[in-house]
Amino acid sequence: MKIIPLSEVSEAAVIPDIIWNGQFGDIEPAGLDAQRNRGGFISDNAIASAVIICLMTDIRVDETELRDGDINRGWPGDAFDMQGDEVPLGSKLWLLRRSTIDDVKTPRLAEQYAREALDTLIVQGVCVRVEVEAKGYPLRNRLDLKVRLYGRDGSQIFFEKYGVLWEQLKSVSS
Repeated sequence: MKIIPLSEVSEAAVIPDIIWNGQFGDIEPAGLDAQRNRGGFISDNAIASAVIICLMTDIRVDETELRDGDINRGWPGDAFDMQGDEVPLGSKLWLLRRSTIDDVKTPRLAEQYAREALDTLIVQGVCVRVEVEAKGYPLRNRLDLKVRLYGRDGSQIFFEKYGVLWEQLKSVSS
């Protein structure tokens, strides 16, 4: 059986947004009043979803980066390369889970890991520049990330702040 569109006009692909609640990402149905994809899934901010996927997906790391007792992670989809030029997806932010938060070292590592993860958005043409700023709050056991993406004309096309709370991560992890 083959299903063919009756319209000559091609329909734009609508990719569902990842809705992040601070611990888990999921897709949500669009309401009846939705402007786009009514009856489908919320699909209003593809860039925000791409950033969440890049940052919150654990990438597999080199064995030398693991500490004693660490189990390597990684997204199972990285085992498949359908087009021959795909790169692994995700960030090394998960490596910081066992780190003590300080004012300098942990934030710099977080910035490095986030930039590496978001680099794929530059390669794919989503943006031309990524800025990441991290600040550690040792007394609150918290790290904040600010992510900015810039378009070809130099204008900011995305800005979001993310808070990483170490205690929450411990309760979610294995």
